[in-house]
Order: sequence, then C-alpha cells, then structure tokens
Amino acid sequence: MAQVDAGAVVMTPGLGHNRGPPLDPGADWRGFCWRKAHAQAWKTPPREVALARLAQAQALGMTYRQYTAVLLDRGVHL
Repeated sequence: MAQVDAGAVVMTPGLGHNRGPPLDPGADWRGFCWRKAHAQAWKTPPREVALARLAQAQALGMTYRQYTAVLLDRGVHL
C-alpha cells in the first residue's frame, strides 16, 4: 500500500471550470515585464543613497523599505 504525503496538497478547479487555457492573452508576458521592472526598481542603490534614505526614514519613524516604497510610488522625497 502506498503512503500518502500529508504535506502534499492537490488543488482541483471548482465547479464549472473546464480546465481550459487562461482567457487573458499576454498575461505571461505582462507578468514577466512586471517582475523585471520590480527587480530593477528595488535594486540596491549606491551606498551613499541608501544611507541617506535610511537616515531620512529613521527621522520620519519609518523603515527603510517603507520609505523607499513611498519614494518609488510617489517619486517624491518626504
């Protein structure tokens, strides 16, 4: 008798799903482009820039990641 792995979970589509291809053409390409842009935006900046951002974030009571996210979202230094 074969043993069943308790950690293995098999997801089956719900009722009405015909297991066809996704209806959104180009979703793979847009996902690829988004991942590349995200990686480039969060690329580690030069040391001086990172230290300046860290100092400003600490002065505002934020983390470096929160401050950088606001900077990337708005394009404005707080």
